[in-house]
Amino acid sequence: MNKRLMCLLAAGAVAAGMAMVPPAFAEIGQGAAAPAFTAQASHAGKDFKYSLADALKKGPVVVYFFPSAYTGGCDIEAHAFATEAEKFKAAGATIVGVSADSIQRLDKFSADPSYCAGKFPVASDSEGKVAALFDVKMSAAVPNATDVRGEAIEHGFISRSTFVIGQDGKVAAVFSSEADHLHPQEHVSKSLAVVEQLKAGKTP
Repeated sequence: MNKRLMCLLAAGAVAAGMAMVPPAFAEIGQGAAAPAFTAQASHAGKDFKYSLADALKKGPVVVYFFPSAYTGGCDIEAHAFATEAEKFKAAGATIVGVSADSIQRLDKFSADPSYCAGKFPVASDSEGKVAALFDVKMSAAVPNATDVRGEAIEHGFISRSTFVIGQDGKVAAVFSSEADHLHPQEHVSKSLAVVEQLKAGKTP
């Protein structure tokens, strides 16, 4: 069951028998004002208070929601963002991941050299409040679920969705694994393409 769960998370699919919500078709679309939020976050294993407003002062921001640290698809996505982090930086953009993981889990995940590798922060949204601001849904916790390390996953799963927000605070692009049928790595490549277009002064 645990292996099956991890595979389903990797694909962004809905597992049979799991208490899931309807597909997350984000209502906050291109051109809409991005909701301001603050959240407890971790960068390279160190806690801090993340502010989207402060991040936007430096340039565009990629806000990506993911189901859970230390699960197949989320691990792939985090590693891909870390690998491409310098390209995002060159385009003047920053990255922040958001999940329902506890800050303790994210402290480890943010510093793990195989995943976030200290390249960008990840924020804890344990009650799904930030996800709700973006109209991204969160499922109920799955009984007896474990991650790739064999540790319990005791939180709900936020649907995999990515928002590229321009420095003007408006959403430049939205990507959803459920609505757009995207692989986790495609969230990274598509987001990078958008921030590079923004840097070039083009409309995504």
